[in-house]
Amino acid sequence: MNMTDVAICYGMTETSPVSTQTFVDDDEYRRCATVGKVQAHLEIKIVDPATGKIVPRNTPGEFCTRGYSVMLKYWNNPEATKAVIDDGRWMHTGDVAEMDDHGYVKIVGRIKDMIIRGGENISPFEIEEFLQHHPLIKAVQVIGVPDAKYGEEVMAWVVLKNNVTITPDELKAHCKGQIATYKIPKYWKFVDDFPTTVTGKVRKIDMREISTKELGLTGYGQKDIRAEIIK
Repeated sequence: MNMTDVAICYGMTETSPVSTQTFVDDDEYRRCATVGKVQAHLEIKIVDPATGKIVPRNTPGEFCTRGYSVMLKYWNNPEATKAVIDDGRWMHTGDVAEMDDHGYVKIVGRIKDMIIRGGENISPFEIEEFLQHHPLIKAVQVIGVPDAKYGEEVMAWVVLKNNVTITPDELKAHCKGQIATYKIPKYWKFVDDFPTTVTGKVRKIDMREISTKELGLTGYGQKDIRAEIIK
């Protein structure tokens, strides 16, 4: 399309709106796969949502930003304001991000979708992105389901391409050695489509409820394990 100088921005209404941006002279990967580096005169950090501590580079955590662009508050709603802006004036976006060794940020999901298995934070997006490249898979969604031992286990809902079949064991073998063992889904469900909203957004909360009931799972879920960690 001869659009040679397109840059990617990341932000939200509450941050006026841009917090990070790519540069026109960045390489193709960084311009396509990341949302760039922090804007001038702003601060960003990636933190563990359970502890609030900054995570190592290339590790998923909650994207937070601070600076002149962050809103003062929600109009007449102090409770909502307190839920997203902490005492240090950091805006907690609710987005899961990773920062590489050069300061480039990649958005990989939402906090509410993050899976916490035995204290390990797992981004569903990373697993979905890997499985999506399997030649027999048309679409995939990854969720966390309750587990009495680890808090949560990884589960994949898979839509296969027409007229093909594959087993969970074959998919697990495909994952072995390619992604970390603890990220390989324990449970697999083959479906024709995913539950969605009227606007077409996948409803992972419905998927978790359906899967928990069908598998007869017990144990504490994501919110509970965070509460235990905080204690």
